[in-house]
Amino acid sequence: MSWPNASKAALQKGSTLVWPFGACEQHGPHLPLITDTFFAENILKECLANLPADLPIWMLPSQAIGFSPEHLAFPGTLSLSSDLLLKIVTEIGTQLSRMGFQRLVLFNAHGGQIGLLQAIARELRVQCPSMAVLPCFLWSGVDSLKELLPDKEVEQGLHAALAETSLMLDLDPNLVGKERPFDGEVNIFEKKDDSVPEGWSLEGAAPCAWLTQDLSISGVIGDSRDATDVLGRKLKQALLDHWTNLFLNLMESEWPKTEKK
Repeated sequence: MSWPNASKAALQKGSTLVWPFGACEQHGPHLPLITDTFFAENILKECLANLPADLPIWMLPSQAIGFSPEHLAFPGTLSLSSDLLLKIVTEIGTQLSRMGFQRLVLFNAHGGQIGLLQAIARELRVQCPSMAVLPCFLWSGVDSLKELLPDKEVEQGLHAALAETSLMLDLDPNLVGKERPFDGEVNIFEKKDDSVPEGWSLEGAAPCAWLTQDLSISGVIGDSRDATDVLGRKLKQALLDHWTNLFLNLMESEWPKTEKK
């Protein structure tokens, strides 16, 4: 886009930008550091390609380094502080609002920054009352995942496990190594730990702020031993169907309501 085109784009009714968020962090010995960013970019590109070409929705350059303190014990991981990520999103978001864009979708594929981006989105919305801000997570709300993945992996396959390994096998098998460690699953999920109080867990209603090294030597949390490109293809289609439909519904609406400039 040239700047005159960007200017016209911002002023279109319902103008929407989607900002992919990923991370540069360990994904076990078999997946690359860029896994989350790779997923966000590739799924988003296919979703947007599936939409009518005349819809006023565009993709921003990806934020490829995110908030990943839980993985810092593993070389290769880079993490921004929460304050710095807040500043980045706020500064860019404020500039986009001044241009006239009406909606900004934060399309995030890194589970470790879901809550942070939700908080940042709320602060940005206060500072830019004329622009709607929608913080989304790639894997959230995709009901069909429950039909494709075992319950155990849906609940406990938190990192570099069955879903992520299978999806990468479909998107780019050259980026997937041969190792399939599952020490995180064995050490944490299959071993009874009487010290965990009833009702508490790693994730869920009463969670723990865990660090990856608490759970796994390899960095994998879950079990990817049954990962296949066939499963990855089904997971990709489930993600594409879900998000294409959501983006289409959003673009055909005037929601969310915001203050007019």
